[in-house]
Amino acid sequence: MWHQTLIQAFKIKELRDKILFVLGAFVVFRLMANIPIIGIDPNQLKQFFGDFGIFQLLGAFTGGSLDRFSLVMLGLGPYITAIIIFQLMTMIFPTLERMYKEEGEIGRAKFNQYARIATVPLAMLQGWAMISLLSGPSARILRFNSPLEMFSALLMITAGAMLLMWVGELVTEKGIGNGVSLLIFAGIMADFPRNIRQMIEAYDPSMAPGYIAFFAMAIVMVAAVVLVNEARRNIPVSYAKRVRGTKMAGGTSTYLPLSVNPAGVIPIIFALSVLVFPAMVAKFFESAGGWVGNFAGAVVSLFSIDSVFYMASYFILVVMFTYFYTAVTFNPKQISGNLQKMGGFIPGIRPGQPTADFLRYILNRVLLFGAVFLGLIAVMPQIIGPFTGVNAFSFLIGGTSLLIAVSVILETVRQIRAQLQMREYETF
Repeated sequence: MWHQTLIQAFKIKELRDKILFVLGAFVVFRLMANIPIIGIDPNQLKQFFGDFGIFQLLGAFTGGSLDRFSLVMLGLGPYITAIIIFQLMTMIFPTLERMYKEEGEIGRAKFNQYARIATVPLAMLQGWAMISLLSGPSARILRFNSPLEMFSALLMITAGAMLLMWVGELVTEKGIGNGVSLLIFAGIMADFPRNIRQMIEAYDPSMAPGYIAFFAMAIVMVAAVVLVNEARRNIPVSYAKRVRGTKMAGGTSTYLPLSVNPAGVIPIIFALSVLVFPAMVAKFFESAGGWVGNFAGAVVSLFSIDSVFYMASYFILVVMFTYFYTAVTFNPKQISGNLQKMGGFIPGIRPGQPTADFLRYILNRVLLFGAVFLGLIAVMPQIIGPFTGVNAFSFLIGGTSLLIAVSVILETVRQIRAQLQMREYETF
């Protein structure tokens, strides 16, 4: 069991230090998440987030940093955006593709360095956009007495994003697991007590059937996420026998695992970014009056979280982006070439291009299930909420939040077990 794994890990000093380092990074993150920037009107901020559900959804990924307008209100968004942009650029620039896929650890280190550098202008751009929108006449959340105060707020937001990126990379280097994923997980879990409190405060005896259905669905959702996250399609691979000197090598059989969900939560983040933009822009033109205000109001209503159009668009975009991102990160031709170089082949399939076509065929069939599952996970809060009467943003069935939390927990436990097994082999 996972708790036994954790107990064994704490008995080993090196692993215990890594786990405590991760917990310390969480404390630093939560402290930064509660340091507000200058110029905030708390009453307007609370009213704005109460009226605009899209920002509540985005705030769930920052652990309340966004709805407090804190130092790390952007979270790890600029860093993740920079990495995604550079990964997409590998399809356009062959030099960048070779650096990322063929130059090993040195190439990936250069690639990550470029992403870090690009994070600075992206953080400044996103910070300036948020400040401009929320200090305008439509929102009036931020009030600055001079351009210097606005520039100071922008520097604070940019510095907070870079500091959080640095903390995440320190966790990756000195802790256990991926630091970026762990900090996103910490942000999601930070809202868990508040969600539970809201559910308790809103509880009424007449809502008991809805709450029972809600918790039952939450258990089913967690089980489904674990099942799909761990699911693999194993493709058999055999290696030909080769004579090396006086010894015979090869002749073994293994398998090539294809994940049912190779894209992770990236498609949901892409789709959410696309859907948030028109609603966010239209919200600030809603009070303009005339045909502009009417058109903006129609757009806001169309992209409302509870609308059928929003849910259908969200589902379709997630499915599309799942195929798109997998095409960027998974190269059947390269895998086929690597198998051929190592003397491996898929039984019944010729090496080279036929193997690449076979891998692409299998991947597309497996990916259909994974893409549809991701789409259902994304819209599940809007589907379940009206039937149970429970807040759709609650963590227990929070769609993307649930997927990220379960994935991070499984990966962290897997890495801790790998560390324990390695030390058992060393002792043996």
